[in-house]
Amino acid sequence: MAQDIRAKLSYCGVSAQKTRLVIDMVREKSVGDAVNILKFSPQAAATHVQKLLESAIANGEENFGLSREDLYIYKITADVAPTRKWRRFGARGRFKPILRRSSHITIVLREREG
Repeated sequence: MAQDIRAKLSYCGVSAQKTRLVIDMVREKSVGDAVNILKFSPQAAATHVQKLLESAIANGEENFGLSREDLYIYKITADVAPTRKWRRFGARGRFKPILRRSSHITIVLREREG
């Protein structure tokens, strides 16, 4: 059975909806291709996902002795984290809520067999 290499980023400052657009580009790709895609992607979430992917790769190399060329992204998810709420005052004594959304990103890598 293949070993799962996990890395998790909690309370990322980018919303889960925006992060899912980025992680859909790299799902089920080899880690070398995924790093190159994320490096040249203009979205803000791409830098967070790239750092997390590099951490997962380092976990696989250091803890399990696996080669970078054999790893691929088995599973990657972005879940909703708590929303911070602010108030901005508006006209006629009203206020307008500002929602700062955040996300939890999880990456699971596996070694290619064969």
